[in-house]
Amino acid sequence: MDDTALKAAGIRLETVQASQVSGSIRAPGEVLDSAYGTTLITPRVESLVVRRHAKLGDEVRAGAPLVTLASVQVSDAQADLRVAEQEYRRVSALGPEAVAGRRITEARVALDRARAKAQAYGLPGSASGTVNGQFTLFAPHAGRITEDDFVIGERIEPGKALYRLVNESVVWVDARLAPGTAPRIEPGHDATIVFNGRQLAGKVLRSAHRTSDATRNASVRIEVANRDDILHAGDFVEVILKADSEDAVTNRAASELSVPAGAIVQLQGDSVVFRRDAKGVIEPVPVRTGETLGERTVIREGLKAGDTVVVDGAFKLKAQMLKSQLGEAE
Repeated sequence: MDDTALKAAGIRLETVQASQVSGSIRAPGEVLDSAYGTTLITPRVESLVVRRHAKLGDEVRAGAPLVTLASVQVSDAQADLRVAEQEYRRVSALGPEAVAGRRITEARVALDRARAKAQAYGLPGSASGTVNGQFTLFAPHAGRITEDDFVIGERIEPGKALYRLVNESVVWVDARLAPGTAPRIEPGHDATIVFNGRQLAGKVLRSAHRTSDATRNASVRIEVANRDDILHAGDFVEVILKADSEDAVTNRAASELSVPAGAIVQLQGDSVVFRRDAKGVIEPVPVRTGETLGERTVIREGLKAGDTVVVDGAFKLKAQMLKSQLGEAE
């Protein structure tokens, strides 16, 4: 394509040069439940499910009943606690004039042991109600039930999660960055989360200290106040981060090649840039990209200084190429 044809097609070229690249870092991210606001509701003893008080999707307040269970072991603990309380009250009422001091001490120790056993099962530290072995698990904090994995009458092993209770007022976002970019991001840095046209402010909790073996990306964790309950675990978002400092970005990027982010397209699973050779032929060239700073993306491999690439109209060329390939196949 000559210059006239390129202009008519809305295609603009640019010569790649090493230059300073500055601006915010943009990266994809995934929303996670905050582990600090998530609780698995589990029994501490083998039991049967008797009654459900909450179901999947419910928002519950702190202290709300969630599920009632029954257990033979709990029944024994309730009975032992009641007997120990009655015995301690009896010997205490008689006093040291009628009962030896050792007997009072033994009764007190027996009560403490029975109380500790009951509390280990999640029971109150005092005997109340019947000794039928039924007990109720309560919400330790306000939140939403996001998992509900049991049925009435099911036998539950200790530690099995019945509910997953999540406080969704604060969520985490893991941003995936190129390994060379992650060290610029420090805990406490501001971040902006973009989802469905909405923006939410966040703070970096933790910078990456490990690169994924599978993706070769590094992860930066961000804490976000989930205003209006916009974000939910599993959502994919765009993350905008500020680098360590403008000087750090400028100095590091001074010798790097970059192209406008719109010059890069995906073709057959590769990131490619359309390059024009000395004869005027435009062809796709696979590239390995780095971080996106502002409106430009750093190119790690695939291009060299002086190459001429398409910076506007890359998607049009991709569409024409695919149409041509379909035509040849027919």
